[in-house]
Amino acid sequence: MMVIRKAVEALSVVLLGALVAVPFIQVVMRDAFGAPIVGAEELTRFLLICLVFVALPLVVAAGENIVMGEFREALPDKPRRVLKLAIAILGILASAFVAYATWVTILANLNNSTPTLKIPFWLFLGATLFGFCGVVIVGLLQRRRARPTNGNVRH
Repeated sequence: MMVIRKAVEALSVVLLGALVAVPFIQVVMRDAFGAPIVGAEELTRFLLICLVFVALPLVVAAGENIVMGEFREALPDKPRRVLKLAIAILGILASAFVAYATWVTILANLNNSTPTLKIPFWLFLGATLFGFCGVVIVGLLQRRRARPTNGNVRH
């Protein structure tokens, strides 16, 4: 599992680097050489979408997603545990639903692409599918680790 995490981290770094580089190169080419790069804005949007969704499982695994921690921590122990479980289950179900809806959308848009660079829509949607499937897997793994053990039973 660590190899997958490292690969996703590396891909996220590459996407972030490209997201910074493309607009920078566009500005230099346009202002210094008078030769703007056709489709640079489209490519930048593509990179941003891909970065957000590819990195999403990493964010969730690190617990850095947005939560109402102050409210949750103010609750007594038992309601807090119930709330954490409900949030985890609902998060997994919602992410699975979005992954499914994205899959259906990919199948319906296999022949569509962006207007300028002709980037296939399934690439954008594939990053979304990857991100939400990753969130489901992370959520399930976190739930599995959160289960209390009973004596000598190993998980």
